[in-house]
Amino acid sequence: MLDKIALTILIIGGINWGSVGIFQFDLVAWIFGGQTGIVSRVIYVLVGLAAIWCISLLFRDSRDTVMENSSIRD
Repeated sequence: MLDKIALTILIIGGINWGSVGIFQFDLVAWIFGGQTGIVSRVIYVLVGLAAIWCISLLFRDSRDTVMENSSIRD
């Protein structure tokens, strides 16, 4: 469950960075009151933490994930 939340947050952050790169428009800053706004900074931190968490996905054995999911159903 935590993996899906982290990936969702990371996707949102990636879309925001894409809009910054292509359009020079920071959607998070625009919605939440600038880059120095408290809510914007919290979102930036959450995206960073999600990215760090998702690094662990690269090193996990996919067979372990399948085993965990099948044991949950039993």
